Amino acid sequence: MTTTALLLLDLQNEMVDPAGKVGGGGLAAMAEQAKVLENAARALAAARKAGIAVVHVRLAFQPGHVDCVSVAPRIAKLKENNACVLGTWGAEFAPAVAPIYGELIVNKQCVNAFYNTGLLNWLMANGIKRVVMGGVATNLAVEAAVRAADDAGLAPVVLSDCCASPNADWHRFSIENMIPVFGSVSTSVEFERSLAQA
Repeated sequence: MTTTALLLLDLQNEMVDPAGKVGGGGLAAMAEQAKVLENAARALAAARKAGIAVVHVRLAFQPGHVDCVSVAPRIAKLKENNACVLGTWGAEFAPAVAPIYGELIVNKQCVNAFYNTGLLNWLMANGIKRVVMGGVATNLAVEAAVRAADDAGLAPVVLSDCCASPNADWHRFSIENMIPVFGSVSTSVEFERSLAQA
């Protein structure tokens, strides 16, 4: 399994905590209902035990959002609320899935974790061929990462129980209709089992 990496996307306080400036709008509630953090923690523990690479990705801007280039309405809202700023509570990872020494942290300023970051170079340099991922939101960060991984010749696998969207229909549509076009869908339990049998 040395060619496999676990990629956790945007599991940060701003997104998955009810007090988060994004999470408070419904995403955190849906993540809690789906037990996203609990399931992601299971996948993370299994990856660490198996010794496979782990990457933590977060949406994180410099103060004043000076490194943000998107002009989408949702970004204007982030700026208004001073959300996802490096060095603040909102940009920190949820405690249940916080990085440990030796795990890569990738800061992104857009939906796609592969765009304008060193993520792809790092995966290639480490011989990664298969990227197992989970995070929020399913129809945004996760789906974008799946598409980008496929474009790069990697095999993406999404752990559906480690994902959520603010709207259950968006999550379901992405998992059932979009992600299977570019990769495959699994669960944290199946991932844990596959590592134990390797």
